[in-house]
Amino acid sequence: MDWNGSQRHGSAMGGYPSYPSPQESLRLRRRPTNVADQSSPQFNWNPDRKEDERRQDLKELPLPMALKKSIWQVQQMKIPAVSRWQSWKMQKSKTLKRFRESSGGALAYVALWRRVLQKIGGHFGGGVQSYFLFLRFLVVLNFLSFLLIASFVLVPSIVFQSHNSGNNNTVNISAGKEECTTYDPNPQGLVHFYTYFIDLLTGTGFMEYSYLFYGYYNNTEVITNDFSYNIPLAYLLTAGFYFIFCLICIVIRMGSAVRIAVKTGGKAVGGYSTLVFTGWDYGLQGDRAVRLKQNSIRYQLQVDLEEERIKLKAASLTLAQIVGLYSLRAFLNLIVLALIGGSFYGIFLATEFSQGYQGTDFVSLVVEYLPSIVITAANFLVPFLCDQIALLERHSPSTTVILALLRAVFLRMISLGVLLFTLWSQITCRTAERGTCQPCGYNHTLYPCWETRVGQEMYKLAMFDFITVIAVMILVEFPRRMVVDHCSCKLVKFVGRQEFVVPQNVLGLVYGQTVVWVGALFCPLLPVINTVKFVIIFYCKRITLFYNCRPADRTFRSTSSNFFFLLVLLFGWMLACLTLIYSVAVIHPSMSCGPFLSLTTMWRVVPNSFYSLSDTTREFLLFIGSQAFSVPLFMLSCVVLAYVAALASVYGQSVSLLRAQLKLEGRDKKFLVKQIEELSSVTKRREQNF
Repeated sequence: MDWNGSQRHGSAMGGYPSYPSPQESLRLRRRPTNVADQSSPQFNWNPDRKEDERRQDLKELPLPMALKKSIWQVQQMKIPAVSRWQSWKMQKSKTLKRFRESSGGALAYVALWRRVLQKIGGHFGGGVQSYFLFLRFLVVLNFLSFLLIASFVLVPSIVFQSHNSGNNNTVNISAGKEECTTYDPNPQGLVHFYTYFIDLLTGTGFMEYSYLFYGYYNNTEVITNDFSYNIPLAYLLTAGFYFIFCLICIVIRMGSAVRIAVKTGGKAVGGYSTLVFTGWDYGLQGDRAVRLKQNSIRYQLQVDLEEERIKLKAASLTLAQIVGLYSLRAFLNLIVLALIGGSFYGIFLATEFSQGYQGTDFVSLVVEYLPSIVITAANFLVPFLCDQIALLERHSPSTTVILALLRAVFLRMISLGVLLFTLWSQITCRTAERGTCQPCGYNHTLYPCWETRVGQEMYKLAMFDFITVIAVMILVEFPRRMVVDHCSCKLVKFVGRQEFVVPQNVLGLVYGQTVVWVGALFCPLLPVINTVKFVIIFYCKRITLFYNCRPADRTFRSTSSNFFFLLVLLFGWMLACLTLIYSVAVIHPSMSCGPFLSLTTMWRVVPNSFYSLSDTTREFLLFIGSQAFSVPLFMLSCVVLAYVAALASVYGQSVSLLRAQLKLEGRDKKFLVKQIEELSSVTKRREQNF
């Protein structure tokens, strides 16, 4: 196609190119000639070209829409010379593409809390919306995890115990170890009514010996002619697959977050360009949807402008100012580390005091919750002080959010690790007399069923976290909003309504999910409890967001924060994995409760079950674990990873070149505009002189 020739021909005919009418174009065909007519835009009618290429060629031609429509109709009437296999393949690809589009639209329409999330994004921006999207992800993750645990552990245990089927493996007790089997969780005699309330909050009493905790499950093994089921093996493998399933879900969601960040460039320039030219949804209907979309775009532009302003201010600093700024940041980080270290020591002392206290009154309830109270207080006060310190560091909004996340996650995860370390130390007699662990391999005097005791600690942490969220909303957030709305004091007006602090709320979710992962082995029903908890928290946070909060003064980019939310969640998953591995492979199981009471470690059930398999299955599994299989698999994985890394590097270089080209074109346009302005001013002066 020669566009210049077309323009010259059009100018000769009065300034407009002469195109055939839509009716005449249906009868036009390209004649086989060696010299193409260059007087008008040409279209390639070659049937050998792919349909996507012909469609792209038609889109790029500078033709009227009526003529393009006529050409498209001709294309639909043309029957390409393709084979049956190619025709079936094309039809199948079109069908699959339509199915994916329709199924994606249907899933988006029935997505959980879709309208609520759109409303939140329109009123408070993508940053606050990312918190609720993250909360929805955790709700779905916990519900699917509960289905996994219920299918392979809970339902088979209920069925086998109701029909009294299967064989319970007996425990061989050697001389001197009879006291290791002593465990009586059932309450004796009459109890007061408030005791049931205490049991509900602590997981003791009537809740201790139930399907909620580890100690209620037994070592049942059902073996028939055509069916066999091993409850201990299913219990352990389900816990392992539960962690693998959670990891896969996190990695998939992180991949989608990374794709969005790469697509927007992770910078204000790329996000600004994408937002300006492709951000509007032309399918919106109704004033409400349009207003929400306008607010969402306004918040995103506000984030980009704030980022650019801070970058320009940082670039204008002198060397002395830069040195002073980094010195101040180093000093403030030392203060943050001192606060976090003090919190760890307080958690350690509270856990030791709580585990050694005995009692049944209300004071014992407070003492049992003392580690949870200290952890919650530290998680509330220390991040608040860190946020005030972060205001002096003068970072960008996104960097401030990331630093707050890292500091808070370090505090919360390590505080939970300190609690677990204290529990393991007392269970394995590292902080007590070694003689109490000699007969059984663990501290049977203080922890006759230590797995249930650890599950109770995680249960109390989850319950206290939920109670804290509800109490803060009722006792702090609503009264503050009422005081601000009905009091005309200048101090109250200056304080105003609270902001919805996204990092602290996200860390609360990550902390709650980490507690569930840590306690899933010892409290199998903890995922379903967490599902109900997160659903209630969603509605509570939604109410407090619209009624008690104001839009944040300092916003941040949600595309980069979503990835860090999942990265922080991955840290919690790693901590829970360490707990699982240590409990399964190192500590001796309780000899008085649970499905592993006859084994030296929980992992022993796997090799014991392995030797009971058939010879063919054993040989196959041994081949998978041998070097003949693992080494080629490792080499193939390295090759694939190297290819993916090289491909990503090439794409990154291409994106960098395109960005540089866009910058050069922008400079050229500015230069041309400047030249045009100078020429126009010169022309005006000449006209004035004449």
